[in-house]
Amino acid sequence: MNWNTESQLEDLICQLVSWDSRTGTEGEILFPYKLKDELFKLDYFMDNPGFLELHDAGRERNALSGLYRSGQTDRTIILISHFDTVHTKEFGSRSRFAFSPRELTQHFRENMNDFSGEVEEDIKSGDYLFGRGTMDMKMGLALHIHLLEKAIQERWPVNLLLLTVPDEEVDSAGMRTAVEKLDGLKRKHGLDISLFLNSEPSFTQRPEDPNYYIYSGSIGKIMPSALFYGIETHAGEPLRGLNAYYMASFLNQKMEFTDAFSEEEYGEKTPLPLTLKSYDLKEDYSTQTSHHVASLYNVFTMRQNAEDIFVKYDFLAKEAMKECQEQYETICRRENTRPVGQIRTMSYRELYEYTLKKLGAEKTDAILDIYVDRDDLDDREKSMRIANRMVTHCKELVPLAVTLFAPPYYPSVNASEDGLIRDIVGYTKSYMAEHHSIDPIEVHYFNGISDLSYVTYDSHDDSWETYRNNTPVWDRTYTVPFEEMQKLQAPFINIGPFGKDAHKLTERLHRKNAFQVTPELLENILKEFFWEA
Repeated sequence: MNWNTESQLEDLICQLVSWDSRTGTEGEILFPYKLKDELFKLDYFMDNPGFLELHDAGRERNALSGLYRSGQTDRTIILISHFDTVHTKEFGSRSRFAFSPRELTQHFRENMNDFSGEVEEDIKSGDYLFGRGTMDMKMGLALHIHLLEKAIQERWPVNLLLLTVPDEEVDSAGMRTAVEKLDGLKRKHGLDISLFLNSEPSFTQRPEDPNYYIYSGSIGKIMPSALFYGIETHAGEPLRGLNAYYMASFLNQKMEFTDAFSEEEYGEKTPLPLTLKSYDLKEDYSTQTSHHVASLYNVFTMRQNAEDIFVKYDFLAKEAMKECQEQYETICRRENTRPVGQIRTMSYRELYEYTLKKLGAEKTDAILDIYVDRDDLDDREKSMRIANRMVTHCKELVPLAVTLFAPPYYPSVNASEDGLIRDIVGYTKSYMAEHHSIDPIEVHYFNGISDLSYVTYDSHDDSWETYRNNTPVWDRTYTVPFEEMQKLQAPFINIGPFGKDAHKLTERLHRKNAFQVTPELLENILKEFFWEA
């Protein structure tokens, strides 16, 4: 076997990490081709080449699926992972080691004085393997490859479908594409999905946290955003206009750390919202005030859907602009100056319909096309530019705040109450305690955000229409396959290796947990719950 022993698993993770696949790079494009070639080392895929498939995820990227079909049952476990990693700017002069785990680990041992506290202790222990992607999440992929090979070699009486995708770290384009393909794979191969198994790593919940976590849900993330369109003026005559920065400051302050969206489930709380980005659409410097500013806000969810969030957000935006207007008018009275206008607040849907009525379908579509076709802009920038251009054609509306959604959107999902998941959690706790003296802690909402958000979407929820209607790039450069997601009704769980410091210079993987403990655990779970006599 190629990927069975502890040393073979270490060789595998080092190989996967050496294939630099940072999001948006050439390496991300090449990775699935390299992995496909690697999987052809198994005679099973040489005999069944149609069971290894690439799935177009846009921008030359591909997801890869690899199917083991037992021939004894339709019951199928979907093994979900992502192979892209975040970038490595923080490595600085150490960049040459970032994708060489053994070399980087040795380099850190030779330079321990650069670190202190917990990191230094972990380097000294020899228990950790350092490197970009070791923890998040190429070891999860390595574990799935291990399971796939073992199932093939030992002819397990259950089907495994390995599904590894690009772009989890930015927009999850890979998983959103894969979801659309899964229904076709189900029908093509006659699969009955029994479980989605993700193996994102066990994230620490606080500094120096030694606990091992498993996850029966994944937190949601959504980005309510706003375009503030004021009235330009010369900086020498500030009150003859209305600065968009001034407008934005009211909503930025109201959104930052608000508890308006807070949720608590199973004793877990959503992190508070904050402003992820606030910027000027004016590209040059001049003494003209800015009349168009964009802000993007991060909101985490548990039970709330897109409509719940937008209703609250739109209300906060209206309150913020009301307060802005009141303070602005107070200043005008103090300076004995007439206000330049009354601030309006409109949703993107309202702005779109207003523009459509004024300009007609052809001209409105042309506005969208201008920005949709620009490869130099990401979906967030395109969203703001589209709204901005619409307002430019409807200047009678200004000063104006436009509320909208900017990609990406990760719906929250939870399987904590599912009977099978309860049994798997219980089994995991008892197995780990008996065999490894580890007491796993169940977290009901994985706080690292994951591709599990795109499976098992509530089959009765139609609130996604609010998201669709208020996302300027919807169905052009960005979409979420809600209807396909609603078809994927199966329990899910996230059990992966223990590591520390994801997305940091000191990202590292616990060797014993990754190469011995977790492989044994996952194999035993599959045998306990999915083998048929």
